[in-house]
Amino acid sequence: MTTSSRRSFLRNTAALAGAFSSSSLFLEAHAAEWASASSAVNGLSDTDVAQNEDYWSVIQRAYSVDPNLINLNNGGVSPAPVVVQQAVERYNQLANEGPSYYMWRIMDQGREPLREKLAHLAGADPNEVAINRNSTEALNTIIYGLDLKAGDEVIGTKQDYPNMINAYKQRAMRNGIVYKQISFDFPIEDDEVIVKAYEQAITPRTKLIHVTHMVNWVGQIMPVAKISAMAHARNIEVICDGAHSFGLMDFKVPDLGCDYFGTSLHKFLSAPIGTGMLWISKDKIEKIYPLTCNDHPHSADIRKFESLGTRSFPLEQGIGEAINFHMGIGPARKEERIRYLKNYWAARARESKKVKLHTSLDARYSCAICGVSIDGMTPGELDSALFNQYKIHTVGIVWENISCVRVTPHVYTSIADLDKLVGAIHTLSA
Repeated sequence: MTTSSRRSFLRNTAALAGAFSSSSLFLEAHAAEWASASSAVNGLSDTDVAQNEDYWSVIQRAYSVDPNLINLNNGGVSPAPVVVQQAVERYNQLANEGPSYYMWRIMDQGREPLREKLAHLAGADPNEVAINRNSTEALNTIIYGLDLKAGDEVIGTKQDYPNMINAYKQRAMRNGIVYKQISFDFPIEDDEVIVKAYEQAITPRTKLIHVTHMVNWVGQIMPVAKISAMAHARNIEVICDGAHSFGLMDFKVPDLGCDYFGTSLHKFLSAPIGTGMLWISKDKIEKIYPLTCNDHPHSADIRKFESLGTRSFPLEQGIGEAINFHMGIGPARKEERIRYLKNYWAARARESKKVKLHTSLDARYSCAICGVSIDGMTPGELDSALFNQYKIHTVGIVWENISCVRVTPHVYTSIADLDKLVGAIHTLSA
């Protein structure tokens, strides 16, 4: 970076937090081409645009994914677009020119504009949003921060994410809380069945219900708003694991009705790896202890949850470009495209008699993630065969009553890649 370009970059960073300025990398790289692509689909519904390959080819070119590998494990970690990678690199270069100065006195000033941008995306008040590193950190902040006492009950499921399950088990060991797990056989295409299962597990000692918005194993969408309404009618709080739903589905966090929400931003939002967000309803912030130390642990300031010590400012500020990229597509349009990709391959794959889907294809109950299995093959065998024979990267799932391979496309996934997947599944099942 030249001296003049560094000064220009520094001015933008200090004044407008870089990614939110009129000269953001996203605008420089994509504004003209994306505007042209969007004008070509003006007047079409999001559902119709989801099937327009000319439009999505423009989006696909913004990624730098390996052409020799078909990555269909975006439910784990998604690649960042090139502009997000470039933003992180530029901020990292700047930080290393004088870390304690540029990090704490310059880049740290970009946190509040970033908070506002994230809050806008979440449909929330900026003073309810904390920036951290992933869903585990966000949700563990709540799980360990709640003042639960011996005998207090928490209801979760056997299909929740293991890190959350283990956090409750540790609280049970340390504090004597009662952690109860119900179990579901997915897919389920009836919200009331799910709500009733939670309701029947409630006792007078139940204080908290833990709900995974989109179940990471098979992509089942859980009726969080209905569960929250049922729980609140009984003075029970709700914590929502939104690791796989945020940045994928077009929703506003407060509309879920939950009290607490945590997510990773390096999944479908395609933000830098190691970035996350915590949302807490404003009236709940004061009572939650921060996961790491703070001089005012009972403050009502959401920033008390950001006392992480030295952290990666470049990664944090790279989130801004990911939001720009996301909004450049449009949340509803993006959701429809990824759901279309999932249904495209899944509907074709199940035409083979030995193939079983573990996920609903109904838009109300799934979006990006779909589980698949082939009779006579273990998840590990299918996962290995897809990679070794076809260079298709997925992940085998064996957890509780779930046994399948998880397939998760993203906006950069091409129809040609999915055709290869379907061909491979048909060949392996023949």
